[in-house]
Amino acid sequence: MATEKVKDLALITAIVLALLILFVQTLQISSIKNQISANAVKEGIDMRGWTDNEKMMYEHHGTLPSRMQNSKQASMVGGC
Repeated sequence: MATEKVKDLALITAIVLALLILFVQTLQISSIKNQISANAVKEGIDMRGWTDNEKMMYEHHGTLPSRMQNSKQASMVGGC
């Protein structure tokens, strides 16, 4: 009887702990996404001179054209 109560208490504790971790990580991810979005809007990317294929690759996969990879920007912005 006592071992069942201990098992139940351990299970409830594990579930509550998992939900707490889930909540905290959800807030952290939301904060990171907001920072990324704010930086993208503030800095922006000049797409003048890009081909339609380069624009599509950037919008769908987050990859920059190879000629821009040598600049200060990273080669992968968002990505899959």
